Amino acid sequence: MSGSSLVERRQTALQAWSAFVASGGTRTPGVRPEIRGSWSRSVGVPTDLLAAPLADEQETRDLWRSSALRVAVSRVERDLRRTAEDGDLVLAVADPSARILWTHGGRVMRSRAEGIHFVPGGRWDEQSVGTNALALATHRTTPAMVFGAEHYAPIVHGWVCWAAPIREPGTGRILGVVDLSTTWDRTHPIGLATAGLLARLVEDALPRTRATGLGLRLLGTAEARLDGGLLPLPRRQSEILALLALHPEGLSLGRLHTLLYGDQPVTSSTLKAEVSHLRAAVQGQLASRPYRLSLPVHTDVDDVLAALRAGDVRAAVSAYGGDLMPGTDAPGLVETGTYLAVSLREALLRRPDPEAVLGYSDLVPHDTAVLEACLDAPGTGDHPAAPLLRARLITGH
Repeated sequence: MSGSSLVERRQTALQAWSAFVASGGTRTPGVRPEIRGSWSRSVGVPTDLLAAPLADEQETRDLWRSSALRVAVSRVERDLRRTAEDGDLVLAVADPSARILWTHGGRVMRSRAEGIHFVPGGRWDEQSVGTNALALATHRTTPAMVFGAEHYAPIVHGWVCWAAPIREPGTGRILGVVDLSTTWDRTHPIGLATAGLLARLVEDALPRTRATGLGLRLLGTAEARLDGGLLPLPRRQSEILALLALHPEGLSLGRLHTLLYGDQPVTSSTLKAEVSHLRAAVQGQLASRPYRLSLPVHTDVDDVLAALRAGDVRAAVSAYGGDLMPGTDAPGLVETGTYLAVSLREALLRRPDPEAVLGYSDLVPHDTAVLEACLDAPGTGDHPAAPLLRARLITGH
């Protein structure tokens, strides 16, 4: 972007932030949906912060010492340091709660980072400092960029940050996040991609003792990992894999055909060919009669259902990334996706936790019934999120 475009973008973000803060969070200006949602969750964080709060120093050292992330970072530290120094960036690795565990920076950015506690022990979750890329990447479990006054805390209004989650091989579980930060005027279009590449670099360096099975992300997106490695699959094979993961007891050829194709005129031989290709992709770990996966499997659907069974609506919303395999026409997946969406919605109607409802409305912005149930619930009127919920109900944003 040109210098003038960056200046204009910076001014626009600052005007939007100023309007949001001045209104107590009731005005929802024209910012990206993920930023608007994060600002809503950040209401109540003081805007006059001088630095991020610090976690206990010894506890942070102990956590880092025992972390698999430390082993991975030590293996690729030369590359990480070179990236930070060559670009005069500050590079950070944090745990899933956005507590920084390791940093390295170029000369200028290192000094700026130390001044605001962007250092090991610094707490950069939304509850502590508001919107930032570290917190946003862990909350959304996807790469995130935050520019200038899109940050909630003015201490980082002069920054641009890119962050990407670090996932455990095999399961896809979030182990932490890697972040790149510099000054707003040095924004570059490859920043987000670079953060993602560094996260993959750390993932590939994680210690591995044995195969960890199959990890599937099905909600909001579709991704399969086999023993930690990304498993690229065509759409139909991804759908077959998802159906088998969701039916660990196994499926007959006829039942799999019905769940995958419905009434479409597709021959059994076509399905058998797809299954054969999939069996090769998963290294033979797909049994027949019935078709079933013969390796450990974990999906994000499991996480949502487990949280719902435990009555933890916040955890359920956090694990719910959106529609199950968006765009699929496989009847079995459409049915499961509907069941999951209805289950989550009913749980929120019965237990309308304001924080959970705010997160849910980021994903399902037009579900006014859940917003109304939350606003009508006893005690919600005194909750800091109440004005935001009411504004969303009125404006539809």
